[in-house]
Amino acid sequence: MHRSIRSANRQTSGATRLWRVLAVIAALYLLNALVTFHNVWPTVFIRPSKELSIELAGIVLLMAAWLQVGYTISRRWLVALAVIFVLGAIVRYAEVTAPALYGRQVNLYWDIQYLGAVTAMLTRVASPGLLVVSILAAVAGLTMLHFAALWSWRCITGALQFQLVRAVAAVAAIAVIVGFTQEQLAQERPRIPRFAMPISKTFGEQFARIGAAALERGTVQQLPPSPALSSTLSLIDGSDVLVIFVESYGRVVYDNRHLFETLEPARAELAAAITDTGRTVVSGFVKSPTFGGGSWLAHLNFLSGIEVRDANRGNLLMTQSRRLFGDALAEHGYRRVGLMPGLKKPWPEGGFYGFDRIYDDASLGYGGPAFGWWRIPDQFSLARLETLELAPRTSAANERRPLFVFFPTITTHAPFHPTPPYQADWSRMLDPQPFDQASLRDSLSQPPDWTDLSPSYSNSVAYSLRTFAGYLHTQRRDDLIVVIIGDHQPPAMVSGLNASWDVPVHVISTNPAVIDALGSCGFVSGLLPARETLGGMHQLGPSLLYAFAAPAPDSTTTQNTSLCPLRPGDPAPTYDPTVRS
Repeated sequence: MHRSIRSANRQTSGATRLWRVLAVIAALYLLNALVTFHNVWPTVFIRPSKELSIELAGIVLLMAAWLQVGYTISRRWLVALAVIFVLGAIVRYAEVTAPALYGRQVNLYWDIQYLGAVTAMLTRVASPGLLVVSILAAVAGLTMLHFAALWSWRCITGALQFQLVRAVAAVAAIAVIVGFTQEQLAQERPRIPRFAMPISKTFGEQFARIGAAALERGTVQQLPPSPALSSTLSLIDGSDVLVIFVESYGRVVYDNRHLFETLEPARAELAAAITDTGRTVVSGFVKSPTFGGGSWLAHLNFLSGIEVRDANRGNLLMTQSRRLFGDALAEHGYRRVGLMPGLKKPWPEGGFYGFDRIYDDASLGYGGPAFGWWRIPDQFSLARLETLELAPRTSAANERRPLFVFFPTITTHAPFHPTPPYQADWSRMLDPQPFDQASLRDSLSQPPDWTDLSPSYSNSVAYSLRTFAGYLHTQRRDDLIVVIIGDHQPPAMVSGLNASWDVPVHVISTNPAVIDALGSCGFVSGLLPARETLGGMHQLGPSLLYAFAAPAPDSTTTQNTSLCPLRPGDPAPTYDPTVRS
């Protein structure tokens, strides 16, 4: 009887010890996984890695030493450690996901300023049910992570009460720290690291960026002088100049074979419209100052002719009195118009640009169905521009000043859906019900696929190209120059890994002298740009002003290309279908 009881006790004790060992292993694995996972490119999802965390090793070593000298670890400290590791998981998620989605690292100082706008956009494009489920899932997930981390630290603390366990844990932790140090000091890092970069490094970098930005704001910064933004405009003879900045229209539409082939019908439709209306087009690539967002920096570079690649310098520039692209046209009698359907709130900074009139979301008076947060179709904006500003010049009563129109589009803004249906009858675009019910229902019933935005992106770009083709058919006149510019590449989950910052530029006109002058700047005929990058976005505006007044080259003279601010640069990487598909 007594032997039976002792045998049962030994079995129970053995089972308990096995359970404790397994629990400690699970606890260590969980805490390590919280701060070492990687992104499933190019999605919002993550996958575990085999890397080890130096922070976890360091904390375990400190806990073992603390207990070894006779101190205890209170529950308050365990709660704090659980919170720190959950925060570490959030930071790690941002660190590995942002490059996959946006092609760049997170900059807390600048990105947090756009959190409200992004949240407002997501609440508009996502269904209420999905929003509620997402919020509840996020709260539940973080709560579960916290309690799981707290349980893990309790398991580890309990195991460290034993002398042998403390010794083994200390040796293992020191081995991890030494291994990490050797890996960092090695002349050649392994292709697959064994140790994760510390989350504390990410915290340190973010705090350093905040400090540097704050310090920079408090110091006097020097910006380069403005270029000579002037022109006689002798070649355009009072033609209207329409500059269209196409949201997220990047080089990827040419470099990605699938996107290139998918967009070929829409591109062919635009090419046919250009030919049918007696126009010619030249194209080229320029480098945008931003990637995946921050369109206003691209606008500022173009209009000012000054290269600014961060918000700090951009905001500083807009506090100064500078000569701009529109000023060169205004001194020849041009009226400067900002067509800005994405502008939903007061914009005092807009005074920097000197527009004579800005048409925002409210003043455009769109009464049709809303398409997500960016509710106004680009086709409506162009149709409304006709009635607001582009009155015909057929009689003295209707005579008006020539126009410089600056139009940042919004339909191709992420998440790219819902995409409005294209309306072939442009006169209907100003009606309260501009679309047929069937096409409208089909458009609004297609939510974005957050795991693969490429189909949504290609649909929205195809819509834009068709819209521009249709618009050219409505403007059968010679006194119009249309400049189509991409503001930046789409997010990295569309543009791909290590994508360039290049964007296409198309200049459409019936004026052969302007087209020839742009040829001297490196532009090529057609809608397919040459692979080389011509220069930066800040050089494009001065180059257009040059082309609006440059002497046309002929067979007996050589165009002085040194006068054009844009110059062809290094060839861009050729498309490799084995890398990007």
